[in-house]
Amino acid sequence: MKVLIAEDDAHTRAGLCAILEAEGYQVVAAADGRNALELFARESPDCVCLDIMMPGMSGYDVCREIRRRDASVSVILISAKSEEIDTVVGLELGADDFIVKPFGVKEVVARIRAVSRRRAAAIAPNASPGRFRLGDLDVSPSELRARRGPATIELSLRDVKILSLLHERKGSVVSRDTFFNSCWGLDHVPNSRTLDQHIAQLRKRIEVDPARPAIILTVHGVGYRYDEP
Repeated sequence: MKVLIAEDDAHTRAGLCAILEAEGYQVVAAADGRNALELFARESPDCVCLDIMMPGMSGYDVCREIRRRDASVSVILISAKSEEIDTVVGLELGADDFIVKPFGVKEVVARIRAVSRRRAAAIAPNASPGRFRLGDLDVSPSELRARRGPATIELSLRDVKILSLLHERKGSVVSRDTFFNSCWGLDHVPNSRTLDQHIAQLRKRIEVDPARPAIILTVHGVGYRYDEP
């Protein structure tokens, strides 16, 4: 799961990155609002953590623009402010949660997981089936999890959309454009590198042998396919 951190304080930014990387997240970081939007467009994160008071563009402005582009990504606002009005404004702009500084390591990680699952519960029923199976992998969209035997694998909402699409079209090639339109959104500018990198990271978590994938098969020059055993 990829998380974008937008925080102008270098110490806080480095701390958040260290916390999330230690938990196994991919992290990209921005020092201001405009850079955050550039990274959002280029990196397609699954969750965005925004400081409110940033130079150039505030976290509120960035949140508003992100929501205009993508309804599925989770957004958490982070600020030293604690007044109720700040929380209300943030939530009205489309943020999923609000964390007040100072915060603990476990709180940040727990809130990212919680908002991602809430958003999945709201969106996944309209975009994907209930539990389904890909090979020996059991996928639970509403939980943002997959299971192989006793092992549990954490998934992002975009991971679930990708796996759902492959399951729905098993045996058929899913084109790159279809992946972008269904899993990133019509406003996203297609970039083969973005899709391939996401698939590569997903394979590392769900395939028994990522070098010889059995679930997400590459169809060179076209897209990807899942073949039911």
